[in-house]
Amino acid sequence: MKVLFLAAEAEPFIKVGGLADVAGSLPAALRALGHDVRLVIPGYGALDWARWNPRRAASFDIPYSWGPQRAEIWQTESGGVPVFLVTGPPIPKDSRIYGGGIDEDAPKFLFFSLAALFSAQALDWRPDVVHANDWHTGTAAWWLATAGRVNGYFRSVASVFTIHNLLYRGEGSGRHLADYGAPVLDAARALPDGFRDSPLALALLSADMLSTVSPTYSREILTPYYGEGLDGILRARQDRLVGILNGIAMDLWNPAGGEGIPSKFDADALENRAPNKAALQAQAGLPAEPRTPLLAVVSRLDPQKGLAIAVPAVRRWLARGGQFFLLGTGQPGLQHEFAMIERDHPGRASVRLRFDPGFARTVYAGADMILIPSRYEPCGLTQMIAMRYGAVPVARRTGGLADTITDAGDPGGTGFLFDDFHPGALGHALDRAVSVYAQPAQWAEIQTRGMRRDFSWSRSAPRYVELYERARALRG
Repeated sequence: MKVLFLAAEAEPFIKVGGLADVAGSLPAALRALGHDVRLVIPGYGALDWARWNPRRAASFDIPYSWGPQRAEIWQTESGGVPVFLVTGPPIPKDSRIYGGGIDEDAPKFLFFSLAALFSAQALDWRPDVVHANDWHTGTAAWWLATAGRVNGYFRSVASVFTIHNLLYRGEGSGRHLADYGAPVLDAARALPDGFRDSPLALALLSADMLSTVSPTYSREILTPYYGEGLDGILRARQDRLVGILNGIAMDLWNPAGGEGIPSKFDADALENRAPNKAALQAQAGLPAEPRTPLLAVVSRLDPQKGLAIAVPAVRRWLARGGQFFLLGTGQPGLQHEFAMIERDHPGRASVRLRFDPGFARTVYAGADMILIPSRYEPCGLTQMIAMRYGAVPVARRTGGLADTITDAGDPGGTGFLFDDFHPGALGHALDRAVSVYAQPAQWAEIQTRGMRRDFSWSRSAPRYVELYERARALRG
């Protein structure tokens, strides 16, 4: 099967969030199953062009109301996956990835989506399925369902659209859609007011098949609380909506490989993990106390991540003698709250307000627990990586967190879950974790079970193949 995979970011080329991890790993897993998958991303100026040394593969015009815009397609390769980079007037040549508003981002991603589609025709490689991801590429699904249905080349091409986070929808793109020849048509009246010019909403309305990144999130978004105003159209199309759990690159996140950590270890040599805790404590400026529980956060500081309820819970944790470390950056108000925790608890709390994927490995390998109190979580990779490294997650039971963590009170427990979005519920989960941590043998069993969980893409990639086949069948 031929699959054209579209995303706004992908590892190892460019990364802002979890979408990059998926786009960087899933195409390779699909190719390992024997499918011809090509990845297309914008050719941002921020890319390391010298490293990837792409060759020019095609050049053509994208119709635009103010005159044609030239698209150039550049080809390279990563991990056996052919990768195509799209450049053109709206694609930034500086370090920006996402801009300051819809009037910058909409032209950029609409141009990219159409150029990605038309690159297939320019290269004479007709896909069976176009797999678009998040609002940035929703225009591709909308175009295939409208203008594409009367286009001889694309008429039979099926579309799959994956929701990675329903909060980001690209509203206000209407005039830009019209400028690029993908206008909002009467069919969009099925969408709620305010969403008829959203590329994400238009893709939800028009794609042959829909998916999201965990089974629980696929059910949650059918409700008003999680549906972000789009639960009605999602319920109307729920027979075409599938939740497929994300995976992680198990070879990349591998404590036995030892990359970025002082001491290699695995589930059969858990005792070798101890030097990593000592190294983290040293780098964080915390006392070297092997039996003091060290709680960590590795996250962007965003309201979605629920860290507002963590502030009082962490203060209570520190008052009771625990250690705390945070690595992340984001909302200024949250940054200030955690900086104040460090100020108020010298030698017990350490905060690093930065994005540092390399150092994150040290945190995962050294912390006893990883805190993930998300308000909602479409999937989440942090808990999977943490368990891989023997850091026990303390998390809210929502979305992909509910699908990947088994509570320690249940058979096969791998972490500690709580339900109510409230500091008290989080504090109770931390109390439960500490009580088990005081029993080293029982704690080691929880760590070991988490480390042995299979979160590889080989588990989820076949589900995507089934999804593609369903989309093709709907196209006849």
